[in-house]
Amino acid sequence: MTAAARVEPWQADEGDLEARKSSSGPGDTARGMFFLGVLGVVRAQAGAEAERQCRRVCAETRYVPFFMYPIRGFLELAFVAARLLSSPDEGIDGAMHRLGAQATADFLDSAVGRSFLMIVGGDPRHLLTCLQAGYRTVVSYGERRVVWSGLRRGNLVMQRDFMPASYHVGVLTAVLQHVGARNVQVKGRQTGLLDSAYELTWS
Repeated sequence: MTAAARVEPWQADEGDLEARKSSSGPGDTARGMFFLGVLGVVRAQAGAEAERQCRRVCAETRYVPFFMYPIRGFLELAFVAARLLSSPDEGIDGAMHRLGAQATADFLDSAVGRSFLMIVGGDPRHLLTCLQAGYRTVVSYGERRVVWSGLRRGNLVMQRDFMPASYHVGVLTAVLQHVGARNVQVKGRQTGLLDSAYELTWS
């Protein structure tokens, strides 16, 4: 099972982070499992001191997997983590990609994620058709729709989603691979501060 991912570079700086945070409201939330997943990746790949640096920006000392928490806090955590995890070879985009893949693993390992997999039945096309419903079980914001251009080819548009395109390239690549898609290709680009588009193909 092979995959390729590509995302157009984006400006991962404090201005970008602050703009995303400022665009969020009190009703924009994400499950605690994603906060825990980021902390776990940082601990495993960068060590305990890096995890402590991440926890300094966390509003909570403890996260409950299925509780909802403000996306502003997750943005701060993810940006700090991506900087700590980045390397000269992959940069911030590569680190965000890894965080997105971890988010997929955390979701699919949950009871809701396992139910989602039962619904899609191992069919990549059905999975993408159900993607909006899947996202809605774990985040409160955003719209996602797929326009098909072939049996195993489609274009996914995300609107008002706070995470950068590189993060979702990681999410989408990992979930397609999980349901058995082969030769997965995901190409993502930002079309606006909170909008992005993805070309997806598989065999």
